[in-house]
Amino acid sequence: MNIETFIQEFAEQFDEIPADRFAADTLFKENEEWSSMTALSVIAMVDQNYSVRLTGDDVRKSSTVEDIYNIVATKLNA
Repeated sequence: MNIETFIQEFAEQFDEIPADRFAADTLFKENEEWSSMTALSVIAMVDQNYSVRLTGDDVRKSSTVEDIYNIVATKLNA
């Protein structure tokens, strides 16, 4: 797993925001498209692509795409 691939996969969960607008330091909750449905899409993507169970609490505690990436990386290495 690398951050660039993760950012691309994360960005794919948004329908109307171009992937090139996402970076490690993107404050994803500030995007107008962010919703509980998008959060569920991110959780499902992480489960499908990395076999990691991301919780709603993990998402709530995160601000940036890199925060989510770090949680996934930590759980992968646990």
